[in-house]
Amino acid sequence: MEPLLRVNKKNCTSCYACVRACPVKAIKVENSQSVPFIIFERCIGCGNCHAACSDDAIIIRDSKSDVKKLLKTNKAPIAALVDPSIAGEFPDITDYRKFVAMLRKLGFKYINEVAFGVELVASAYRELVEKSKGKYYLFSNCPISVMYIEKYKPELIRNLAPVIPPALATAKVAREKYGENIRLVYISPLIASKEEAVRLADTEKIDAVLTFLELRQLFREFKIEEKNLEYSEFDDPIGYKGSLFPLSSGILEVAGIDQGILSSKVVTVEGDLVFESIEEFEENITTIKTHFNIFYKEFIMGRGTSPGAKKWLRRSQLIRYMNKRLKTYDDKAHSAYKKKYSGINLHRNFINDDQRLPAPPDEEVNNILKELKMHEENERGCGACGYGSCYDFAVSIAQGLAVPEMCTFYAARNTMNHIQSLKISNEKLAQAQIALKESEQVAQKEKQAAREASDITRTMLHKLPSAVVILDESLKIIQANESFISLLGNEAAEIHDVIPGLTGADLKTLLPYNIHNLFSYVLSNNENITDRDIVVENRHYTISVFVIRKQKIAGAVIRDLSVPAVQKEEIVRRLAEVIDKNLSQVQQIGFILGEGASETERMLNSIIESYKSKR
Repeated sequence: MEPLLRVNKKNCTSCYACVRACPVKAIKVENSQSVPFIIFERCIGCGNCHAACSDDAIIIRDSKSDVKKLLKTNKAPIAALVDPSIAGEFPDITDYRKFVAMLRKLGFKYINEVAFGVELVASAYRELVEKSKGKYYLFSNCPISVMYIEKYKPELIRNLAPVIPPALATAKVAREKYGENIRLVYISPLIASKEEAVRLADTEKIDAVLTFLELRQLFREFKIEEKNLEYSEFDDPIGYKGSLFPLSSGILEVAGIDQGILSSKVVTVEGDLVFESIEEFEENITTIKTHFNIFYKEFIMGRGTSPGAKKWLRRSQLIRYMNKRLKTYDDKAHSAYKKKYSGINLHRNFINDDQRLPAPPDEEVNNILKELKMHEENERGCGACGYGSCYDFAVSIAQGLAVPEMCTFYAARNTMNHIQSLKISNEKLAQAQIALKESEQVAQKEKQAAREASDITRTMLHKLPSAVVILDESLKIIQANESFISLLGNEAAEIHDVIPGLTGADLKTLLPYNIHNLFSYVLSNNENITDRDIVVENRHYTISVFVIRKQKIAGAVIRDLSVPAVQKEEIVRRLAEVIDKNLSQVQQIGFILGEGASETERMLNSIIESYKSKR
């Protein structure tokens, strides 16, 4: 089944108002960027989150479609069980009998007051109070309070009055009167009644629960207005003082239980003090020695009613309705019905649904407090996070239910730190931008200087009388000067006209194998070749091939030996080589001769010395 309450992620702005409003912290926030979500198992159905959300992001489980399906089927009659709070919710309907007529127009065959069920339950409470012998009870009419005890104070389940709520008592009456196949819809001022009906399904099934707000929506949807209808009365049995039930102490009035300050055996607690009163009941009941009638909210102000209503105005309308009903009250008929249904079993059981989380280690909590820059002794705190103290907040963070950003001081401090960090970052960024601009200017100047140097180098290259060529590892020309193009002949000159410098041309197609192979050798072995004689087109040249980038780029200088200046230079160079070589050879001959003379002298001296010794 769909959860009673859930968060609509599209509408949620992560303001955490719902988290702060939840009295049992059933709404979890996993990180500061995530949308909170309701932990259904921990929820007690109070609806505070829905009331606190200004973005309409909390969705209540809708029962209208279920009710419309019931009304469309003709398999069984349908009865509406109407909570007495209608008098406060529908002041715009001039007479309650018109309200009953509108329900019949909607499709309900029977319309029964829950006020009669209230009176049955009230009698059970009176008997419980009168017969109790030292045991004190927590009255169990408020589903929110009951679910709180089942989930968060299961030790007190044995103190919950074992009496079904008035709606279920009325349902039992309806089934006994109309038969087991009757379908029942409870019209309630509480959204928690939807969950209560599910939890008590084994005791007495209620097929659907409509809130007053949903009922108004159905009236509008089907265009049902009182001005078009005649009066209609509730079906028997009619209630008496049971209509006072929506007031927190109404059940005591109905039961005839003394409410005097000095003499009453029951104390009534309403509103947020309910949780505190339950704590006190647990700790001090042997001293207090009274039963507790607990209502998280008076039913006339339930979360299933129209928002923004005035409590005391509704209260006055309810009392006015009650007085009006008393004018036509038939005591004899009422007593007969109470006697007829007095044998109905009103006993109920409760669910031990413990949702308490284990307490985290103190060390972990203290570390969180340090991070929050709070102290354990800071018991109260500001309460903005929704927790009673900073310590409780830190415990919830450790339990994974909250995040530090929910603390307004922590968030503000982080925001200021973030702003300061952004300010510093912006200053550094501004400085970096200035430095970058200066670097760009320097780089631009260097780029311009490099371009100018490249242009000069290229110009010089083309003006050199010697042929120069630069090529890559695939022997594709990167750059060649005009002397090299002239060396290759007319065909290369024509290509040069189309592709300046023969860029991209394959050297293997321009020079014979024995020449371009020199380039392959240099690139493969990273070894330069200098002054190698070659012949191209019957002309003699000298070539030097050298490595520019290992195995990637090589260059060559080719000089035409037929040019007089080159011839003179080459002759001088080669004569110098011959002289150097001859001098080297002479030195080697002299060395050899010197070595031979020295050896001869050594041998003759040895013979002489030998001869002398024999004499």
